Amino acid sequence: MGRLLFLMTFGLIGAAILIGLGVWQVQRLGWKQELLARIETQISGPPLTVVEATEPTFQRYAPVAVTGSFGDGHIRMLASRRTTGAVHRIIRPFEVEDFGPILIDTGWLPNSAEVRGAPEVRLTVVGNLDNPNEADNFTPAPDLDANLWFARDVPAMAEVLGTRPIMVVLRDAPETDLGVTPWPVDTAGIPNDHLQYAITWFSLAAIWVLMTAYFVLRTNRSPR
Repeated sequence: MGRLLFLMTFGLIGAAILIGLGVWQVQRLGWKQELLARIETQISGPPLTVVEATEPTFQRYAPVAVTGSFGDGHIRMLASRRTTGAVHRIIRPFEVEDFGPILIDTGWLPNSAEVRGAPEVRLTVVGNLDNPNEADNFTPAPDLDANLWFARDVPAMAEVLGTRPIMVVLRDAPETDLGVTPWPVDTAGIPNDHLQYAITWFSLAAIWVLMTAYFVLRTNRSPR
């Protein structure tokens, strides 16, 4: 009887823990879906000035419209698109009127394509403020001689191009053709795996209950 009671107690506690983890992931799923909906609404909202989007606090994903001109130089960053394969992101300095130079992630082009020179005119571009943190301990250091980067590192890129550490990801440049395809900000890159995690925990709970029932029945049938 003592062994049977132990198995049942152990099984119920384990199942309760696993079910609790599954419920927690369901709650996280609701939170993440609400967060993604808010970000989508923010991304497509009316554009702000770069001052409004960065002061007094930095509003990541905020839509902005900036007027000014592109500066000299650019950065090529190796990236990958699901339907295209390896591409290069082209990041340029942009002098915003009454604010100063910032970074513009203008979009992507195939690896074999040449990078056009930036238009030397005053223009307005629309995009979204972003602060991607893509570099980790396994990311190779940029090859400055070849002007090839492997992750967007806003402070380091800003230092190389002589701008403030602020990046706007281009959505539209109606006044000019920059020779690249815009790669605008969206929520596709924000992970939302809570449903899979919830299914995993609930499945483990079901397996745990079945295993507990099996051992309880076998113990109960064992000769005394």
